Amino acid sequence: MAERRLRQRIAAGALVVEGERLLLVHHVLAGVHDFWVPPGGGVTGRESLPDAAKREVAEESGLEVEILRLAYIDELIISDTRQCKFWFLARAVGGTLSVDSEAARAEHIVEAAFFAPGELQGKTVFPHILRDQFRDHLREGFTQPRYLGVREAEVQYPAA
Repeated sequence: MAERRLRQRIAAGALVVEGERLLLVHHVLAGVHDFWVPPGGGVTGRESLPDAAKREVAEESGLEVEILRLAYIDELIISDTRQCKFWFLARAVGGTLSVDSEAARAEHIVEAAFFAPGELQGKTVFPHILRDQFRDHLREGFTQPRYLGVREAEVQYPAA
């Protein structure tokens, strides 16, 4: 039997680090989902992956960032779409933490905050590697990107 054909989506996001703290945005849609994830989203037009990550951080958190290097390559199956997401290590260089943009509201982002390693307990965080191995990878310096594999998304998004 032939496998179903999936749409393809390329996305980029940023792991914005301040000391030991990591920036996450809180997506909440009552009765559908409630999770934390670094800012990120789909690449548009001829936009480069690093430029997409910078734009997404600005839209979802109000911060301007400098992209440092590629940290993770993540593949998700979300309904009928296979998304390949590139996570870049980044640092804030300007802006003010805010989720007041139209883009943040459209993504149901209600909060943006920096979290120290122990502050993620009890929160649903994606990708899961951020809860346990990220700090070790950060200390090692991300000398090369790490591939996170292909997995089914745990959260389904409402149709756009």
